[in-house]
Amino acid sequence: MEDWENLPSTSEAAAVDFGSYAGLQASPHRGMPQALGSPAYRSPQQHLKLSDRFIPTRTAAARLDYSILDRELVTAEVSRSASEREDLNPAYNLLLRSELLGGPSSSGQIPADKAQQLEQLKAPCSPSKKLFRYKSGDAASPFGGPASLSPYSMSPVGADAGIASSPMASPRRAQRKIPRAPFKVLDAPALQDDFYLNMVDWSSQNVLAVGLGPSVYLWSASTSNVSKLCDLPAGDVVCSVAWSQRGTYLSVGCNSGKVQIWDAARMRLVRTMEGHRARVGTMAWGSHVLSSGSRDRTILQRDVRAPEHFSSKLQGHRSEICGLKWSPDDRQLASGGNDNLLLVWQLGSSNPAMRFTEHKAAVKAITWSPHQHGLLASGGGTADRCIRFWNTASGLPINAIDTGSQVCNLA
Repeated sequence: MEDWENLPSTSEAAAVDFGSYAGLQASPHRGMPQALGSPAYRSPQQHLKLSDRFIPTRTAAARLDYSILDRELVTAEVSRSASEREDLNPAYNLLLRSELLGGPSSSGQIPADKAQQLEQLKAPCSPSKKLFRYKSGDAASPFGGPASLSPYSMSPVGADAGIASSPMASPRRAQRKIPRAPFKVLDAPALQDDFYLNMVDWSSQNVLAVGLGPSVYLWSASTSNVSKLCDLPAGDVVCSVAWSQRGTYLSVGCNSGKVQIWDAARMRLVRTMEGHRARVGTMAWGSHVLSSGSRDRTILQRDVRAPEHFSSKLQGHRSEICGLKWSPDDRQLASGGNDNLLLVWQLGSSNPAMRFTEHKAAVKAITWSPHQHGLLASGGGTADRCIRFWNTASGLPINAIDTGSQVCNLA
């Protein structure tokens, strides 16, 4: 015992480093404990500060913060989270029941047809029957099965049957009434009465351009101000007007075959382009390409950024060009003529990609659908009186509607 108490300090440190954290400290000699009052004894606090080994603490503050007493708090938290879930919401359950079962009746019973469907779903499948078969129609027919949902269905998950009586159905909006009387009347003296000309165009900046004789007037729908944009030289008259896509420039087609481009904001002439030998009755703007159609039966493609008057000439009509319209993606140009033809041209090509001959009169009214790619509509003159729809992706006609009158414009 005396040899233990007179150990050097280095042995004391070794005893602390390799000792136990319990009440008795291990001796350098294996299996012999030290007394609590001996100089080599170190308290557990001193041991934790000096030890180089990881010894887990057993303090109460560091235990797992959960016990049986916390179940009430956890239950309350789960209930609060469940109330926020969509599938446990009473309104969601009511909507789901209404869509799948057609809505609860006044007696609280499921309708007979719905109950029959549910019984069929619950019935086990007989091994003697075909496992793979359609729900309706001939099992061997690829055209069997339930009818496809309409793209105009108001229901997010089912058919429209029972929607009107559903408690979740929104009230039907009243049909919008379009007034028969105009809210504004503008005087238009010297407006040419010619079916083949395009004398009016509305810009994306809410400004209306009208060609009256040798002059072009602008009317702002926002301020109701009227201003004169230009006067053509003596002996010349306006035959067509067309706004650029941004509504900053206005092209004016003249009876002399010239095309003028005006800056509407600065009220000044930007440039004059030639190339046609007869009047320019129709024009259409692409992104940076201006197409002009003339009585000389040609279409000129003009790049307004280039110094040349035109970059290419399209020839496919046998009579005056009276309708032009670029597709929303500026890749296809539709042209209509007095020869009853509707042609579709690809950008950069000098030959028509498609040729439609179903119209029986001049084709002036042309428009592209901004919502469906490749959907084209055209209207015929007095002898035709039809609006025809075309699929330019497949080159096939879609539908035709007889309006009972010549079609002058489409939008």
